[in-house]
Amino acid sequence: MTETKTEQLLWQRRSVRGYHDTPVPRDAVTRILCAARRAPSGANLQPGRFHVLTGAPFEGLKGALALAVAEKRPMVAQYSYFPQPMPADLKARQRTAGYALYHALGIERRDIAGRKAQFDKNYRFFDAPVGIVVTIQKDMGKGCFMDLGMSLMALFLAAEDLGYGTSGIGAVANYADVVQQTLDLPDDELVVCGVALGRTDEDAKVNTVRTERDELNIFTSFRGFDT
Repeated sequence: MTETKTEQLLWQRRSVRGYHDTPVPRDAVTRILCAARRAPSGANLQPGRFHVLTGAPFEGLKGALALAVAEKRPMVAQYSYFPQPMPADLKARQRTAGYALYHALGIERRDIAGRKAQFDKNYRFFDAPVGIVVTIQKDMGKGCFMDLGMSLMALFLAAEDLGYGTSGIGAVANYADVVQQTLDLPDDELVVCGVALGRTDEDAKVNTVRTERDELNIFTSFRGFDT
């Protein structure tokens, strides 16, 4: 069976953590976001808002986040991203992904300072030329987070199709209060994550990392098929 364009995009897409500083035209971002909004949602509620930043406003947000980190301000997340506590099998998967990233950058496991410096790049949106803060109304149900996730995946694929790299940045929600205040967001919006967007720097070592996915038999069961 011939591989479809969608399959090609899914296989080639990766989380990009190194970008060129080439500006992303507004019309390209508009196309990407309009495609993202085509994702399905229960009762067509279309949950999620996308606050797109570049230039001075973007630098202002990154500066505010950097200050919060430097001052060791308490993290104020508005929802739990990971299971608490993290099951051992999932913790092992998390560590494997982290070690692969640090290994590619030559950061040793015991290099706490080096690992922190790399993690803090999340708050700079990995120096991408465009950053998107994703929010959702606080009174939405859990299913609406699923719908928002579909919209985000549509965003990633639309960007990939136009030749842009992306990365979801859950860490941005660690300082939801800082983001809320800096962007003057409405009180009814909950900060979900950030998204970095720009042209991929193919020479950046950090972009050589590819995480593995489970084999089909691990996450799927088939019933009623002949073979």
